[in-house]
Amino acid sequence: MRTYVVTRLLLIVPTLLGVASLVFVIMRVIPGDVTLLILGGDQAGRIDASQIAALKHRLGIDQPLLTQFGTWLWGVLRFDFGTSLWSGRPVVEELLIRLPLSLELALAATIVSVLIAIPFGMLAAVRQDTWVDYLVRVISIGGLAIPSFWVGILVILFLVIFFGWGPPLEFTPPWVDPWANFQQMVWPIVTVGYRYAAVTTRMTRSSVLEVLREDYIRTAWAKGLRERAIVIRHALKNAMLPVITLIGTEFAFLIGGLVVTETVFTLNGVGRFVVDAVAHRDYPVVQALVFLIALGFVIVNLLVDLTYAWFDPRIRYR
Repeated sequence: MRTYVVTRLLLIVPTLLGVASLVFVIMRVIPGDVTLLILGGDQAGRIDASQIAALKHRLGIDQPLLTQFGTWLWGVLRFDFGTSLWSGRPVVEELLIRLPLSLELALAATIVSVLIAIPFGMLAAVRQDTWVDYLVRVISIGGLAIPSFWVGILVILFLVIFFGWGPPLEFTPPWVDPWANFQQMVWPIVTVGYRYAAVTTRMTRSSVLEVLREDYIRTAWAKGLRERAIVIRHALKNAMLPVITLIGTEFAFLIGGLVVTETVFTLNGVGRFVVDAVAHRDYPVVQALVFLIALGFVIVNLLVDLTYAWFDPRIRYR
């Protein structure tokens, strides 16, 4: 186990280096110049070339690309991702403002989806081809078919029309005012959690159905064990491996993939931060966010792989 963990941790280095290099190159080849956006936007033709050169020198983007990349990597090793070219504030400071919101939304949506999806997916598998199974399948397919942003818009329209509620414009952390935070976050959590639960429910149902057809499950039925013991103690635990993979992947994706939901509910999270940074050609911000999202994916995948051994004792890491 120790050797396996060390090997996986060492593999993080080339993975993140490759991601950082790819993003660095892509941000430099896409059209647009951050200095023109800062100085005048659509008035770029009237800007003096000396102003552009002076601003590029101040921002440090007139240096050779290898120098810029090396400077950025050295900063990453010290957890210093540089300064935003657009706002002039440290990237870490900007990120810490938005990260708690996205983490809360992703964690809460994951918890809600797991609490809903696993019991309903298991129930649909056990009651296959009954009205319970059909109902669960219809609801889950609806969650897969309807985009989450459309669900969010419908929720807001319903709340505005019938209750006069509108999404707050400022995020309130739970440790400052739990009730205000709950009022602001409950509907985004429901919106994201519905789609998340739909995907997980389908996977749980399919995995449990596959396990229920195994020989050792038939043997358990033949021994006269109770249905609850067979499903929960024998079938569910062995069916959880692909479900755990899906839950981990979806959670890692949610950290940076909530831009539409955050926009609908006016939440200033990491997703909107990424899109705004790309629109402004804010190289340090984009590089830092993509790097951290990739790091999150790698860590989550490692935790998922290590969790396999707990659910399936046959798995051994060497």
